[in-house]
Amino acid sequence: MAMIATVFLPLPATAHADGCTDVDVVVARGTGEPGWLGDEVGDPLYDMLQARLPVSTSAYAVAYPADYSFNVGAGTSDLVSHLTAQVAACPAQRFVLVGYSQGAAVVHAALGTGVVSWYPGRVQLPGYLGDHVSAVLLFGDPVRALGWNVPGAFVSRTGDWCIGGDPVCGAGVDANAHVAYGSDLVDAANFAADHI
Repeated sequence: MAMIATVFLPLPATAHADGCTDVDVVVARGTGEPGWLGDEVGDPLYDMLQARLPVSTSAYAVAYPADYSFNVGAGTSDLVSHLTAQVAACPAQRFVLVGYSQGAAVVHAALGTGVVSWYPGRVQLPGYLGDHVSAVLLFGDPVRALGWNVPGAFVSRTGDWCIGGDPVCGAGVDANAHVAYGSDLVDAANFAADHI
């Protein structure tokens, strides 16, 4: 008697529906942040965006270590590869790019912000893909603390939140402030909705 083994492989953890959504929310989480898109910012923000955006949405978690190796280059490579594949498959799709803490540096580096252009392995978003970016949402942004902003083409599409006392994005000394962005997520979701 022959035995047949069936192997069930888990489905990838993405929120992509079959077909093309109108907006894809691409999130680079913070250092050591647990959760699919990130418990502090990405996951709750995506829930709010789904409720506020008047169009179909999907989400993607940028695949990079998000650890103390600060491998920002790996994040930019994955972010740009994802956008490239999405635009090839879904030419009308738009993006909301989200970065929290180290993830904000990933987004900056992918957009071409000068101060982070030195990261090894950094991949910059080609101009034609930048045209698909409707909004950029940054939280606890270390590049802000260095006095830099996103490149000019993205300035009007970017919201950058830094809580008073946060030592990562500002001159504060309250480490707890860096993990207290929940109160800014409604403003961020509304900002994104206004730019879609």
